[in-house]
Amino acid sequence: MKHRIEILGKGHDRSAFDCGVPELDAYLRTQAGQDARRFAAAPYVLCEQGQTRVIGYYTLSTMSIDLVELPQTLATRLPRYPVIPAILIGRLALDRRFHGQGLGEHLLLDALHRCARQAHVVAAAAVVVEAMHDKAAHFYRHYDFTPFPDSPRRLFIPMQTIIKLFPKPNQ
Repeated sequence: MKHRIEILGKGHDRSAFDCGVPELDAYLRTQAGQDARRFAAAPYVLCEQGQTRVIGYYTLSTMSIDLVELPQTLATRLPRYPVIPAILIGRLALDRRFHGQGLGEHLLLDALHRCARQAHVVAAAAVVVEAMHDKAAHFYRHYDFTPFPDSPRRLFIPMQTIIKLFPKPNQ
């Protein structure tokens, strides 16, 4: 079955979404649309081709990272500003009826690809995630996200690494 990822719209059916984490389910149903209208986050949804029922989603927003929070090996390669720009994948969730099909990876790679395409428009040195639990942190570490030294569930991946995944980010 084919899938598509697009920005959340009024026509998307969010009512049956169940990822198994009540906070993530409630966010999609009640808050995601408001965050989009207020420009607090950009929610993207995964649907089956020709359907409106949401089976997965993620959000993107901007943030800043204090340079001293990063590992020294990365911090020394960045400009000496007190804070650096980054993109936050604030939430990423997949309906549990679709687990085990590689769709979580599909959501993450789509998010990273969007970040890479925008890196030349609005600068960001890294993409950050804040995993809700150890299983989620393990998922991100599998894709080369690195934990912040003082917070093992807060992880990042440098934009330079992401751009290497997508050699032609503007296409």
